[in-house]
Amino acid sequence: MANSSLPPAILLLEDGTVYRGKAAGKIGTTTGEICFNTGMTGYQEIFTDPSYFGQILVMTNAHIGNYGVKNEEVESNSLKIAGLVCKNFTVPYHRPQATQNIQDYFEEGGMVGISDVDTRAIVRHIRDKGAMNAIISSEELDVAILKKRLAEAPSMKGLELASKVSTKESYTYGQSDAKYKVAVLDFGVKENILRSFAQRDCFMKVFPAKTSMEELEAFKADGYFLSNGPGDPAPMEYATQTAKAILAAEKPLFGICLGHQILAQALDIPTYKMHNGHRGINHPVKNLVTGKSEITSQNHGFGVSPAAIKANADKVEITHVNLNDDTIEGIRVIGKPAFSVQYHPESNPGPHDARYLFDQFVALMADS
Repeated sequence: MANSSLPPAILLLEDGTVYRGKAAGKIGTTTGEICFNTGMTGYQEIFTDPSYFGQILVMTNAHIGNYGVKNEEVESNSLKIAGLVCKNFTVPYHRPQATQNIQDYFEEGGMVGISDVDTRAIVRHIRDKGAMNAIISSEELDVAILKKRLAEAPSMKGLELASKVSTKESYTYGQSDAKYKVAVLDFGVKENILRSFAQRDCFMKVFPAKTSMEELEAFKADGYFLSNGPGDPAPMEYATQTAKAILAAEKPLFGICLGHQILAQALDIPTYKMHNGHRGINHPVKNLVTGKSEITSQNHGFGVSPAAIKANADKVEITHVNLNDDTIEGIRVIGKPAFSVQYHPESNPGPHDARYLFDQFVALMADS
C-alpha cells in the first residue's frame, strides 16, 4: 500500500512509459540508464559499487532499507548509483548493528529515488524492451518537461565512465611486508576485491585508471589486476593499450568484469552492449576447465564477442560460460599468465563459489 504522507514522484522511461509512486531519499531529479538487480540482500554494497555509476537501479526485492545501514558495509566511499527504484522503501529498522536508517543515508548522499511502484512490471518491461535511459523526479511532475530533460541525458553506449570513479591519487592497501605485490588499475574497484587480495598475503598499490605502464612498472609488482568499473569499455583505448603492455611484459594478469572486457580488447576481441545485462547474485556459470558449475554475483551491461573469441582460438581460450544465455564469462590467454572473468568472485554480496580465482592468480604470481 502506498504511503500517502510521502511526496509524489515520477519515473519516466526513454520510450515514454510513466510510473507514478512516492519519493524516496532526497527530493530532486536524476537521470541514468535504468537496470535491475535480482539480489535478495546486500543493498548497501550494491548502492556503493562503482560499476553502477550512471545507472538508475531497480531492486526486485520487495523491501529495501529493512535492515538499515552499517558504516562498514560499503564497496566505495560514497553512493554510486544514479537513482533508486523500489517497491517498499523501509525506513524503520531493527538490526542492532545498523548505524543509520536508509532515508537519512540517502539524504546525506544526495540520492534521489522512487518507491511504491510495481517493480515486477518495470523489470518485465526492461527485459522486453532492453536497457534505456530514464529519469526520476520528486520535484517536477510535468511529464512533458521531464521528457525534455531526459532527452539531454547521454547514452551509455560509447560512454567512458571509469576515469570518473577511479582514484585521483595512488594509494596502498594491505600489509607492506606481504609476500606478493599487486598493481591494481582502478576503473572502479570494489573494497572487497582489495580485501580478498589482502587475505591472500598481497600488498597492493592502487593506481588511477589512466596510469602509464612505466609508472606501474616502478612499483615492481609480482602481478597486475584490471578492476571492475562502469561504462562502455570500447572508448577506453588508454586501458586497452596498458593491458597490451602488461601482456607483452609476460607478467601475471587478472581481470574482473570491466577488466575482463579490457583484456579481451587487448587481444583484439571487441565488446558489445547487451540487451539488459546481468545483475544479481544467482547467475549460473559453468567452468569449462573443471566441468563444475558455480552460482555467481554479476553486474555488467556489456559483454565480449563470442564469435571473435572463437575466431581467435589460437590465442584465447574460453574458460567459463553463462548457463542462462551462453555469454562468455571467462577467458585465458594461451601462452601467457593472464586470465579474466566477467562476474564478481569477491561476491559481496553473493555466494563464495568463485573465490578460488583469487587463489589461481596468487599461484600464477608464485610460479613466476
